[in-house]
Order: sequence, then C-alpha cells, then structure tokens
Amino acid sequence: MTIRFDDQVAVVTGGGRGLGRSYALALAERGAKVVVVDLPRGDGADSDRDPAQSVVDEIVAAGGEAMSSHADVTAMEQVAAMTDAAVDKWGRVDVLVNNAGILRDKSFAKMTPEEFRLVVDVHLFGTFNCCHAAWPRMREQRYGRIVNAISASGLYGNFGQSNYSAAKMGIVGLMNTLHHEGQKYDIRVNCLAPVAATRMSEGLLGEREAELMDPALVAPGLVYLASENAPRKTILNAGCGRFSRTFVYESSGIELMPPQDTAEDIEERWAEISLADDLCAPDSAYDHVGRIVALRAGS
Repeated sequence: MTIRFDDQVAVVTGGGRGLGRSYALALAERGAKVVVVDLPRGDGADSDRDPAQSVVDEIVAAGGEAMSSHADVTAMEQVAAMTDAAVDKWGRVDVLVNNAGILRDKSFAKMTPEEFRLVVDVHLFGTFNCCHAAWPRMREQRYGRIVNAISASGLYGNFGQSNYSAAKMGIVGLMNTLHHEGQKYDIRVNCLAPVAATRMSEGLLGEREAELMDPALVAPGLVYLASENAPRKTILNAGCGRFSRTFVYESSGIELMPPQDTAEDIEERWAEISLADDLCAPDSAYDHVGRIVALRAGS
C-alpha cells in the first residue's frame, strides 16, 4: 500500500453502515485514525443500535485507532464539538468524508416543503456544517482533503428525487468554490458519486444487482480522493468496480448582435449553439466571463 494515512485523522460521517463503514475501514486499514460519525438507532438488534461504535470496535480489533461520535450533521454545535473532540484527542483533522444522508422520495407534485427541506438540510447543510468546522483546522495546518458524496440523481436527475438531486448538485457548487478558496492551503476538495447497495436502496434492487453493487467496490475511489496526491475539483463516479469521471463542459457558442439577437434567432441557430465539436471547461466563473469578453473583443 503506497497510499497511506499514517498519523492522519479522518472524519467519516454516516460511517456506521454501508458506504460509510467501507470508507472508514479502508482509511483505517491504511493507517488513519478515524472518527466514525453516525446516529444511534432506536430499533434493530443491540449490535445495530450504535453503528458508529460497532465500526470503531472493528477498527480497534484490527489494530487501528478510532473513536465514535453521535453528532447530527444538521446541528452546527454538535459538528463543532465532534471536530474539537477529534483535535483534542489526536491534534488535527486531515480528511473529511461527507457521507451522511437520507432519502425522502416522492414525486414533485406530492412533495411537501418540509420533505424537501429535510433532505437539503441533511445533505447540503450537513456538508456545509462539517466543512465549516474542519476548514479552520485544515487552513492552519495547511493541509486537508475533503470528499463529498454526491449522486447520479443530482448529475442526471431521477424521478421522485427532486429534493435529493437539488441537494447533491448544491454540493457540487460548494466543491467548485472551496477548491478555489482552499488551493493556497493545499486543501483539495472533490466529489464522489457512488453506486452501491445500502440501506437507502433497500427494496429497490434485486439480489443479483445488490451483489454487483458491493459498497467495498467504491472504497478505493474514496481512498484515492482522500490521499496526498488526490486531484482537485473532480467528480469521480464509482460502482460495481468501474470508475469514471463526470465533466462540466460548455460549447463555443455563436455570437448574435442586434438586430439578429432575438429569441427567434436563437431558435433558428440552436443546433450551432449546441455544437459539441469545440468544448471547453472553464476553471472558474471568472474564466468563463473572461472567455466571453475576449471572444467579443476579438470579433
């Protein structure tokens, strides 16, 4: 194992089961001290009632170091206390994995504001809270790796998941800006879009599909994005042992000036506007605007 996390501290939210458990175990196996964050369950067998502690026990039994936390990611004060506890115990926070999440699927016509807000609170604001708590520590030590869980539902849409999709694409926007603000501190921020059989997908998958979608098959992607040589501002897709990247591109477009700049002109030349033969990927909104201005000035 050339990718190691010795003397590093990793925080994994939603770390008690499924993908989060796989991430926590994989990081611990490579030497990380892991804070496993998950809420206790009010149902199930005794062994399932504190999933965070169960994963901690697994890590310790394998010779690693770990601590559990029951912080609710939607509660800023709890997240701050969890981060402080990790720093008090081990002195730093090097890796943050924002994996905690819930689903409240319903078609948009039937979805209530409360159902929409709850999912956004957990995914988007939960990610914000955890990043906000870890950010000063990472800036101070001039090192940090943040991996945010997103979803193909956000990238491409999925029926009945407007709340989940909106939250996940909000996280992509957060990554894009944190990338710029963290560069000089060597804080690298990326997104991981996993495909795996977890509690959130129970009842949606057949037995064969579930076998192919083992969460452990996603963990290598998480390990790479959390590593010292991780990329920056990247969306990595991982599932069933396959890894790919999603890019955001824009076409070169065309110039329309008065009086040929009407909505009808756009409609008529839509195929040219959409032409994908010269795509580019601006690094920032500033670069996007600068490109448009430069094209206009040179015309």
